[in-house]
Parts: sequence; structure tokens; C-alpha cells
Amino acid sequence: MNKVMKITAFLNGLLLIRFSLSKLFAWPISVQAFIDMARPIGIDPTFFRIFTGIIISTICLGYFISFYILIKNKTQENVRKLIYVAFFNFLGAMVMIGALGAEFLLRTEPKWPLVIIAFFIIITSVYNLICLKKFDVYSHLCHSSKLKLPENS
Repeated sequence: MNKVMKITAFLNGLLLIRFSLSKLFAWPISVQAFIDMARPIGIDPTFFRIFTGIIISTICLGYFISFYILIKNKTQENVRKLIYVAFFNFLGAMVMIGALGAEFLLRTEPKWPLVIIAFFIIITSVYNLICLKKFDVYSHLCHSSKLKLPENS
């Protein structure tokens, strides 16, 4: 398995730990940021912060699960496990696109370190999704998801 995929899965998980903890444990900087960001969309900032913390924690855990799957020696033999890697990379990229939207649309001034981290996660996740293509993960996903309809007698 590609070493870059392993490293980026681990790095993405590490990067997101801090952000999930700050939201779930109500660090003052996170609380204030969500008060400011919730105002334009008219939702409860505490709900917004906790919901975002749960989503980011899920993505963080997904990257660590992906790392674990990738470091196993027999990954190439079991394409089903690579579907999880693809899923978490896709989900991570989508959530970070949402985070970029929040940075640019909901904040008065974007926090550039957060923007850079989000771009890094998006780029590495897309790279990993492209690399997974050579293991035929996506065609396996399409074939395994077909529903079998009962035959008419």
C-alpha cells in the first residue's frame, strides 16, 4: 500500500484531534467562534459547536481506522476494507469543504491556519481517493451495492 496514503491518513487524524476536543470540551476560543458563526444562520451556537465536534470526531476516528486498515499487510487482498478507507476520505474531504464554507461565509475574517489545514485535508483525501482507484475499490462498491429483486413467478 502507498506510504503516502498511510502517512496522510495518520496526519489527518492527528490534525483533527485538537479541533474535535476544542469543540466537545467547550474551549473558550471555540465557544466564542461558534457564537460568532451561529449568529448569521440563526441557530443555537452550543448545538452547532457540539454537532460539529461530533462530526469532526467521527472523521478523526475514520482517518485512524483508515490508517489501521492501510498498515495491515493483506489490505490488497481484501478490497472490502478499502471501501471504508475510501468512505472516510470522501467524508473527510466533504466535511472540510463545509468547514471552508463556514470560514469564508460565517466568520467576519477567516482564520488562515484553519483554512490551510482544511485545504491540506481536502488535497490529501482526494489524493488517497485517486490512489484507491488502482485497487478497483469503486467498481467493487458498485457491484456489491446492487439490489437483488425477487423474480416474478
